[in-house]
Amino acid sequence: MKMGGEGKVYTLAEFSQHNNAKDCWLLIGGKLYNVTKFLEDHPGGDEVLLSATGKDATDDFEDVGHSSSARAMLDELYVGDFDASTIPTKTKYTLRTSLTMSKIRPRNSL
Repeated sequence: MKMGGEGKVYTLAEFSQHNNAKDCWLLIGGKLYNVTKFLEDHPGGDEVLLSATGKDATDDFEDVGHSSSARAMLDELYVGDFDASTIPTKTKYTLRTSLTMSKIRPRNSL
């Protein structure tokens, strides 16, 4: 049985609001899961889940090597998909300088 959010797509702003022990969502594999009711039962402790909120927790989830039953549990916790296009792109900065090598004067020696 899946939760009521099935098929809904959430933005980064919406996902970011679910980041505490009373309302905790994780992003794993492009899907969002409400893990709030599982915090107390998580074998690794609730702090592991809480530290993974607000970011892509896919690598964290995969690196642990979760069992097939843990993966099946995700189906019950699914709330919707994540809209990756709402993640701000990194700004690339270009250093501009008005100095060129020909304008740099050597220091006066004493």
